[in-house]
Amino acid sequence: MATYSKVLLSGSTNGKGIKVTQTATAGDTIHTAHASALDEIWLYAVNNGDGDVEVTIEWGEATAPDGNIICLVPSKSGLQLIIPGFLLTNSLVVKAFADTANVIIIHGFVNRIS
Repeated sequence: MATYSKVLLSGSTNGKGIKVTQTATAGDTIHTAHASALDEIWLYAVNNGDGDVEVTIEWGEATAPDGNIICLVPSKSGLQLIIPGFLLTNSLVVKAFADTANVIIIHGFVNRIS
């Protein structure tokens, strides 16, 4: 029988949002998946800038296009779901960069399934 536990994003400090400072690969670390358990990852982005911002999520690898998920986050629109519970394991890393630095904050959580 599987065990579920909710955990913080490993790139977060005390559950706070993670500011995206990078504008190219390799991005800021958002989360490192568990070595053997499945991590169901939920990410939300908020854009505090004055214009729409393109955000690239590097999903387990930085190679484009294989590991890239690109999202457009509208300006001042509140939290936008950008990763809807995708699974990752094997210590793979989720990173993010944006075309504008210091205006995107990523929030989220992980449902760890072991």
